[in-house]
Amino acid sequence: MNMTYLYLLLTLLIGTLVGLVINRLKVPGGLLVGAIVGAALLNIFFSAAYMPNQTKLLVQIIAGAFIGCSMEKSDVKRLPKIIKPTMIMISALLILNLTAGVLIHLSSPLDLVTSFMSVVPGGISDTPIIADVMGADGPKVAVMQIVRQVLGIGVFPLLIRTYDDRRKKSEEDSSKETYKEKRHKSKTKSWQALISTLVVAAIFGLIGNKTGIPAGAFVFSIASVLILKLLFDFAYMPKWLKKFAQILSGCYLGSTIIMSDVLDLRYLLIPLFIIIIGYMANCFITGIILSKTCGFTRKEAMLITTPAGASDMALISSDMGVENTDVIILQILRAVIVMTFFPQIINFIMYLFGG
Repeated sequence: MNMTYLYLLLTLLIGTLVGLVINRLKVPGGLLVGAIVGAALLNIFFSAAYMPNQTKLLVQIIAGAFIGCSMEKSDVKRLPKIIKPTMIMISALLILNLTAGVLIHLSSPLDLVTSFMSVVPGGISDTPIIADVMGADGPKVAVMQIVRQVLGIGVFPLLIRTYDDRRKKSEEDSSKETYKEKRHKSKTKSWQALISTLVVAAIFGLIGNKTGIPAGAFVFSIASVLILKLLFDFAYMPKWLKKFAQILSGCYLGSTIIMSDVLDLRYLLIPLFIIIIGYMANCFITGIILSKTCGFTRKEAMLITTPAGASDMALISSDMGVENTDVIILQILRAVIVMTFFPQIINFIMYLFGG
């Protein structure tokens, strides 16, 4: 057997095994974290980790298809009523992204594009891959994204609950209207819909990859599957494929890590501190703005600004007694808008500064 294929199989095997172990420990993004660690250890100690460069393209297509599938027709009907909170949320995130990115760049050895991509409030499995495509340091971006995910899932909800419990219920909060209808999820879960989704995402992802647009494969796969879902209601991606993409992404990122990258992690303390403080400030300040201007309760508004995934927020908000469906819709919109446009904005800024 060709040694290249042997290294590929070994990387996938070790990455998958360590990913499954870490995932069993209930670590946020466990599959991705474990795959990075497994592949990195294999590369550092044995120089035997290998993942083809095309892995980045495959992960972008799968991740884009997932985001495209996340919107429902019932969500679209709510859009006119949530344009205002969407604009506030996205504007605040963009300001945070650019401000924190500049601060990280000035206070650490990280280059500007890595600094910006480290703060992008996107998915932990797709953001590092897109960062790598854009010339950033993918593994370092992955570390920052994992910390953001841990904050979003494990820390922020606890802080919000504590804050909400201590704060007396005001008449203003109790009188606010909330939208409590259930999201009407598509019931299309056939293998035909899956194949159609993958084919459409792959075709348009490959077209996007040829356009020269930063993360073009990702953007085009999102847009094409979104159209397939909303116009024909014939798009479906099973959860196991997302897990597969996380392992692929982790194995690829881990295979690029060498010992000097591990030693460089000490330089991430200040950037991580900036990210933590930045997202905490955004949660409270933007939460207050949304509460005052858009009719959300304080708890709902702060959950909207929490940097976790839409599926995570569905579980978290339910556990915290929040039934407002707009919280979940806004999180989905965040994922779609941020991952479609933020890399393009960052690329434009890099172009202006000659990066």
